[in-house]
Amino acid sequence: MSDHAIDHEHHGPAKGLMRWVLTTNHKDIGSMYMWFSFAMFLLGGSMAMVIRAELFQPGLQIVKPEFFNQMTTMHGLIMVFGAVMPAFVGLANWMIPMMIGAPDMALPRMNNWSFWILPFAFTLLISTLFMEGGGPNFGWTFYAPLSTDYAPPSTTFFVLSIHMMGVSSIMGAINVIATILNLRAPGMTLMKMPLFVWTWLITAYLLIAVMPVLAGAVTMVLMDIHFGTSFFNAGGGGDPVLFQHVFWFFGHPEVYIMILPAFGIISAIIPTFSRKPLFGYTSMVYAVASIAFLSFIVWAHHMFTVGIPLVGEVFFMYATMLIAVPTGVKVFNWVATMFKGSLTFETPMLFSIAFVVLFTIGGFSGLMLSIAPADFQYHDTYFVVAHFHYVLVPGAIFAIFAGVYYWLPKWTGHMYDTALSKVHFWMSFIGMNLTFFPMHFVGLAGMPRRIPDYNLQFADFNMVASIGGFMFGATQLLFLFIVIKCVKGGPKAEASPWEGAHGLEWVVPSPAPYHTFTTPPEVK
Repeated sequence: MSDHAIDHEHHGPAKGLMRWVLTTNHKDIGSMYMWFSFAMFLLGGSMAMVIRAELFQPGLQIVKPEFFNQMTTMHGLIMVFGAVMPAFVGLANWMIPMMIGAPDMALPRMNNWSFWILPFAFTLLISTLFMEGGGPNFGWTFYAPLSTDYAPPSTTFFVLSIHMMGVSSIMGAINVIATILNLRAPGMTLMKMPLFVWTWLITAYLLIAVMPVLAGAVTMVLMDIHFGTSFFNAGGGGDPVLFQHVFWFFGHPEVYIMILPAFGIISAIIPTFSRKPLFGYTSMVYAVASIAFLSFIVWAHHMFTVGIPLVGEVFFMYATMLIAVPTGVKVFNWVATMFKGSLTFETPMLFSIAFVVLFTIGGFSGLMLSIAPADFQYHDTYFVVAHFHYVLVPGAIFAIFAGVYYWLPKWTGHMYDTALSKVHFWMSFIGMNLTFFPMHFVGLAGMPRRIPDYNLQFADFNMVASIGGFMFGATQLLFLFIVIKCVKGGPKAEASPWEGAHGLEWVVPSPAPYHTFTTPPEVK
């Protein structure tokens, strides 16, 4: 801790605030990431509530179409960059040093900086809604020319906020890699690391590889708007499809960045409550690495309808289908871990089992979308919305809930209200399925996405989806209550709160490593 921070330790009310502003402690920073991501989750979720309220019945009733478009755009951006990614970074900050026997993250001051960039980035993003012409209204994928020739003036600020998020992500990823490669306890080889650590190591490499590509895309957008370039303007010799190639070369690995850490969390929880070691550890590591590699060569499956050559469609179709193989390995390994195990169904296990079942449904609809000729029918319908929400809500978000419920006793020293946590699970499970399952049907029937009005034939399913959405959204306030109640107090957590469950990856038995932060015993 710096002298400046130590000065604040003894001076009145500043002490409390400055502890958080100046902290380099991985647990403090992990907690700040988690609270920030939850705030963004509620904000992005409230925007989803606006969307579902408008779609509750046909006709334009609550918001103007322009504002509806701003809500769909901001909901996507905030959920991806503000809710899911910072939550996983928070879990990484909290757990990776403890799992590998490190005293802290390798670069503690950079850790502090990479967090504190985020509140400013998202304040800037949200402020665009109050600017002349309104906020971004072109979808979270901000396709040109919507984001260049037809964009509101606030787009410049949107671009700056995306740059800031990217800088934060890259620094966080560098920190994770430096920590895992340099600060492991003696005897902790790479193939002995908990799978959560492995998934984050691979995720961090993905982040470093693709965040600069996003930075390039938004910079080209900025140049087209302000500096007379024509990267995406056919009138000046550019090509709007170029934007899609650059964006999805970032965007497809990005969706794996949002799911790989979830695989690590589930791989920690399922063995615990099955009271068995994880089945096929080595194959899991190779499966994660394969998924990460393949994620770089499938980007144009988002672009089957733009007129890419037939040979391109065939390549991207088969490359995409290939991802089902390592993903299948992971699912079968989780099921094999549970098979003949001594299962108990605590809340983290409930979320994990829901993850395996529902994420697999999302995977199957993804396989359907990978079929190029069929995708001409599915493309830009609600079927796509159903697919990626089945991957991201029971995938990323349920895994985050599972991880929080699993590690909260360790973080706080208290046990949370298990009865309420199971209510939270079942309400989330039912609400989520009510919201997104009907979207498969309206999508296959031809309902387009990102449109504030629809044909009467889609009314019933949309009403069901909206009721489910309100239910899912309201339930997250219960989660907030459970966590605050646990942080404030409650029954003391046991040393191993999961009743001696096998395979808890909290404590690394090896001694802490000797390096620059500690004095070797012979010197003391």
